[in-house]
Amino acid sequence: MVDEVVEPEKGMRAGAQVVAAVVLVGGVAGLMWALAGALPQGAAEDERPATCSTSTTEPPPPELRVPGVVSGDRLCTALNRADLPALLGTPQEHTETADGHDFSFELAAGSKIAIPEATVTLDTYSVKITATYDGFPVEGSEDLLGGGAESRTFLGHPAVLYSNRTIAFKVDLGGGDAETGPGGIARSLLVAPDAKDGGGSYEIAIWRQDDVPPDDAALLRVAEKVLPTLPGWTHT
Repeated sequence: MVDEVVEPEKGMRAGAQVVAAVVLVGGVAGLMWALAGALPQGAAEDERPATCSTSTTEPPPPELRVPGVVSGDRLCTALNRADLPALLGTPQEHTETADGHDFSFELAAGSKIAIPEATVTLDTYSVKITATYDGFPVEGSEDLLGGGAESRTFLGHPAVLYSNRTIAFKVDLGGGDAETGPGGIARSLLVAPDAKDGGGSYEIAIWRQDDVPPDDAALLRVAEKVLPTLPGWTHT
């Protein structure tokens, strides 16, 4: 039996290029945890939406225990909404896995950038939210995110809408072998937490398990409901 999990590659923008590998490694580390949560546990368990979990019991690192920096668990709680399936256009589905992680990247000078994230999966869609505290504005990021990236305003905040390629992790549940390869398309919305674009970002990405291009309207509906509930978001 072969199971497949896909994760979107991290978008490359100023200040974010150095953390892409860290995000990818974190996704690999959490792969088996996600698979364990996706395995059937009986009919009663299958009918119950998943609750948020983490792959570690260790406390967040010091840079994540300061005011204004959201935790991966908090991101997961915000994303794992009861109405998420309806927002994605699949109201008959329910959450299958939900997890949050607290990552950080240490720069050469010794300072650290916090990059907490959370992912929620359903039968059709997966949704990922990431907070990046790199101090760089969102405006102008479209030049670094490849062709097709669109600069826009979202809920009064500077934003960029762009496409990304997912990475498929194929795991042989019988033999334990794993391999990676190109997956489908993810659609991502990068948004400044405040209207003045003072630095840092929230990013929501969605992709489908069947590699069909995801629906932008679904992405925007999720972002409209989730982002205003997060710490640091300023209302215009």
